[in-house]
Amino acid sequence: MYLLGYDVGSSSVKASIVDAETGKTVASDFFPKVEMPMYAQRAGWAEQDPEMWWNNLKLASVSVLEQSGIQSQDIKAIGISWQMHGLVMIDKNRQLLRPSIIWCDSRAVPYGEKAFEAIGEKKVLSHLLNSPGNFTASKLAWVKENEPELYARIDKVMLPGDYIAMKLTREVSVTVEGLSEGIFWDFKENKLSQDILHHFGFDEAMIPEVAPVFGLQGRVTASAADELGLHPGTPLCYRAGDQPNNAVSLNVFNPGEIASTAGTSGVVYGVLDEVKYDPLSRVNIFAHVNHSQEQTRLGVLLCINGTGILNSWIRKNMASGKMSYNDMNHLAAASPIGARGISVIPFGNGAERVLENRNVECSFHGINFNIHSLSDILRAAQEGIVFSFQYGMEVMKEIGMDIRVIRAGNANMFLSPLFRETLASVSGAQIELFDTDGAAGAAKAAGMGAGIYASNEEAFSSLKKITTVDPDNIRSSNYQEAYQRWKSLI
Repeated sequence: MYLLGYDVGSSSVKASIVDAETGKTVASDFFPKVEMPMYAQRAGWAEQDPEMWWNNLKLASVSVLEQSGIQSQDIKAIGISWQMHGLVMIDKNRQLLRPSIIWCDSRAVPYGEKAFEAIGEKKVLSHLLNSPGNFTASKLAWVKENEPELYARIDKVMLPGDYIAMKLTREVSVTVEGLSEGIFWDFKENKLSQDILHHFGFDEAMIPEVAPVFGLQGRVTASAADELGLHPGTPLCYRAGDQPNNAVSLNVFNPGEIASTAGTSGVVYGVLDEVKYDPLSRVNIFAHVNHSQEQTRLGVLLCINGTGILNSWIRKNMASGKMSYNDMNHLAAASPIGARGISVIPFGNGAERVLENRNVECSFHGINFNIHSLSDILRAAQEGIVFSFQYGMEVMKEIGMDIRVIRAGNANMFLSPLFRETLASVSGAQIELFDTDGAAGAAKAAGMGAGIYASNEEAFSSLKKITTVDPDNIRSSNYQEAYQRWKSLI
């Protein structure tokens, strides 16, 4: 008995097959083998073609089935994770109307700001827990004003994972978790936000029916099964945005538990059991996967847009694209703590929520041509990313998060010992690394949705810890000095 999970990111689409009895991943692959392109017609814009996600999902599906050698009928449930906050629009024939405006696109910020003021800041925050910012609802408002003919043809609007679910099952639905990340959900009224719908002039009929995060959401159609090599009728039993799902993959379900990622963007995500919000809306608060009207479970999400994408930019433009990330990590570690006085502000991937939606861009400070080298720049970049995490975690603490342990998958920036140690030292939190990923987490969560597992404890009992970084062993005043120097530049 096996479970299949998909993780639809902005860089690649990953698929993992998990043995439901042992919890071990038996096959995993991702496509494309280079980062998926983002299209930017103007500065601050970012779009992707959802059909590109689907095509790469097909390649990943075929690959993991071939690797594992299992029969498709032995897959008992499917789960989906997706890049959050994207806008996907379809017409009455369920055809795409335009490319998706994805998470890091900041064109809709003015629309969100106007809604925030018009509805009333206090009311918005107390009901939606976030300002509309550049989230999905604001992106739809941009389309309504700037592409009115296309807007008039919209039948349904969705998040990226909802589109993949539709391609698999032909069912069009959303989840409360998805609606909350799009800033469509009223937590006080426990329903679609009438304030958002009325302010922007959206027809409620454009919002699909609500499906459960865990549970039967549809079954794989014969046509989709033929494209992906799956068995017709296989149930889709779970879907969630990538950051709630990353928390799931690390068995973060309960109040006070913390998860983190550091891929293209960087995230620290913690669970709260009471309705709270940041008055300045510098961190986001969404429904966690196990949130319900009876049980409050909210995800407090700190997102830094300019994380791994900074490392990628440096690799392409300063390291000639020939140096591996592992080589870059080793070279960065050759520079001392504080990078000999260099500070890197990593916010070069659009407006940053933690900076109240300001777009301050990326900048390098303190470079001296006589003493500094690429080693110092690489270290300063990694430290700058960590410092941006710490800056945001200080906001999280203001609203009640107690950050003592941070769980993360052994991937992306967390592969760098320098990154892990800097984060542990500056934050004072213990860093725990686990052998898991979003696709495997979605597969196990699908097992929960299908009733194969009775609880998250059972589903994630096989989760394997790789290493622990104890801050008490590496704390240094040099890290704090470097952080304070960095902070003075914000």
